[in-house]
Amino acid sequence: MNGVELFLLGRTLMKIGEEALPEPPGGPGRYAGSARLVLVVASDIAAHPDTAVGEIAGRTGLPQSQVSSAVARLKEAGSVETAPDPADRRRLLVRQAVEVSERVAQIRATGIDEALVAALGSDDPHRMGEVTEALDVLARHLLPSSAAPEPGRPDTDPSVK
Repeated sequence: MNGVELFLLGRTLMKIGEEALPEPPGGPGRYAGSARLVLVVASDIAAHPDTAVGEIAGRTGLPQSQVSSAVARLKEAGSVETAPDPADRRRLLVRQAVEVSERVAQIRATGIDEALVAALGSDDPHRMGEVTEALDVLARHLLPSSAAPEPGRPDTDPSVK
């Protein structure tokens, strides 16, 4: 595999992931921006707690207005909290919420089988098992430890139902 193939595979996996995510409350047209944008912002907040919107924009390369929209959406879902910056009370700092909200739990519990079947064009159990196993291996080796499946944990290990 070369760099171009890896990049294209990554884009394909992102599209499958987006298809697997449940629709936001109120339907798909309620929010501006994509699930991809929200996930990019959420992952930056997880890696950089107590950070300002402008700093997230700088690190992600996203326009500040899109970051602000994503933060508002994450806050509404109960995924993040904001607090005044003690050094500059005019700006807010964003961090992951301490408690897992109902919406976050719903998203984490959503499986990928339907999206994989659609992408593969088949529900052949052997093929599905092979692809799922390959994805588990990639996740174990390439995802940050906080996002990688934890063996034996029902909400992260797909083998535990």
